[in-house]
Amino acid sequence: MTTTERVMPAPGSNIEIQPFWDGAAAGRLMLKFCKACGKYHYYPRALCPHCLSDQTEWRPASGKGTVYSYSVMRRVPQPYALAYIALEEGVTMMSNVVEADLDALRIGMPVKAAFRKTDGDIVAPVFVPA
Repeated sequence: MTTTERVMPAPGSNIEIQPFWDGAAAGRLMLKFCKACGKYHYYPRALCPHCLSDQTEWRPASGKGTVYSYSVMRRVPQPYALAYIALEEGVTMMSNVVEADLDALRIGMPVKAAFRKTDGDIVAPVFVPA
């Protein structure tokens, strides 16, 4: 079974994470990076969760990763896959896997970032098989 193009609900935003959504609108996956300890973190926040430094900045991510875990939502009109994606940068983020055979999804499957418009004005990162 393949996914059909499901319209995603628009996520909330605020001034602190606006660069994440601006990057997605431009087709770039953006992550927070800590200049003090040299580690990426996700979800985006002002203080580094590793060392509590406030010397964080936005950096473009490769968009490459693997499926860490997933669940297929089948009891809805348009089935879809929700997954945790382990990114090359060392962080894990929750997103949807689209343009994929839902029965062929596997842990460890390589994926890459893609971007889809939500039902609002926000473009959100999703992942497609690599």
